Amino acid sequence: MAINSMNLALSKDGDLESACSFSPQYEQASSFNLKKFRRKCKGNPCANLKNGRSDLQIVCVLILAISLGVFSRAPVLKQAAIPRYVGAALGQGHLQNATDPNFRTIAAIEYSGATPENEMKWEIIEPFQNVFNFTPGDVIRDFSRAHDFTLRGHTLVWHNQLAPFVSTLNGTDLLHAMTNHITKVMTHYKGQIFAWDVVNEALNDDGTLGPSPFLTQIGPSYIETAFRTARAADPHAKLYINDFNTEGINNKSDALLAIVKNLKKENLIDGVGFQSHFIVGEVPTDLQANLQRFVDAGVQVAITELDVRTTLPVTQAAAEQHPKDFAFVVNACKAISDCVGVTTWGITDLYSWIPGTFPGMGFGLLWDDSYVKKPAYFSVLETLEAH
Repeated sequence: MAINSMNLALSKDGDLESACSFSPQYEQASSFNLKKFRRKCKGNPCANLKNGRSDLQIVCVLILAISLGVFSRAPVLKQAAIPRYVGAALGQGHLQNATDPNFRTIAAIEYSGATPENEMKWEIIEPFQNVFNFTPGDVIRDFSRAHDFTLRGHTLVWHNQLAPFVSTLNGTDLLHAMTNHITKVMTHYKGQIFAWDVVNEALNDDGTLGPSPFLTQIGPSYIETAFRTARAADPHAKLYINDFNTEGINNKSDALLAIVKNLKKENLIDGVGFQSHFIVGEVPTDLQANLQRFVDAGVQVAITELDVRTTLPVTQAAAEQHPKDFAFVVNACKAISDCVGVTTWGITDLYSWIPGTFPGMGFGLLWDDSYVKKPAYFSVLETLEAH
């Protein structure tokens, strides 16, 4: 079932095994057995494909193969995910790296959604006040457009990865800079972005508002102001609040839900992103119930930055649990009608953020650092395909 491409030609001695060539990219999942196929040909014109080959015999092979159902394209994540999208965080440098075409190829073949990893964050897109650099973000936009991706904008207001000038602004100056940033960025990408993470990581784990220049200089109202500005800039884009450690029912997700309900009263929010940076074996068991209560509040939800890390070297127990954790998260999303998609924070461990942020940990994604699919890839695929 997993033959991506097959070139059927006959060698001099009619040896089908040596005459057939397979695309190696998805061959590992193949269930095609040429010897068994030849036995099924017995008694047909294709049984003796030796020196006296003919076009008719070749056609016979192809027709019989199709009738036996031995040729089919390997399933990929994006096909299995329909009607949801399955996305990945993409970086400009990785997409444009000519020495590593695997990243771009896998992104195009397997995924139907994208989030710019850094290219639309403040320090990149507005490095100096009112001086905008859209080129890196446009690379992700153009790739997404070329492959009909669902593109998420990430992120407009966040206390990290800010341009240096932001920390020098006080009160009304920062308020003006924030609203100007939101308006200019969203106007540039108007009509091209499915959803924006308008406010990112606004909360502490205890549910209080986290430290940020926006909170210090503007006050708690910065969140509503950001969403109100975003709604005016692009009324058709979905507006999200995005955070981590909110995947289970806890103080932080309770506080997030309260913010969402208040914004929803003003029709200023459309969705909630659950980042889902997990440790192996620690995925909240109440994930689905938590997603459902946000949907019940009138918004859509999405898994926005999924990875599942563990200590290195990977133990056998962790290796066995890893695919189960991925499947659990995907299944929780599938069970919620308004969970619109799942995005992994990258494609391959080769470029994962995890080792640099959590020393001694890794193994977070679906492909290893040699672009070999892990068992987690197949668990995600099977979960997406299941009815």
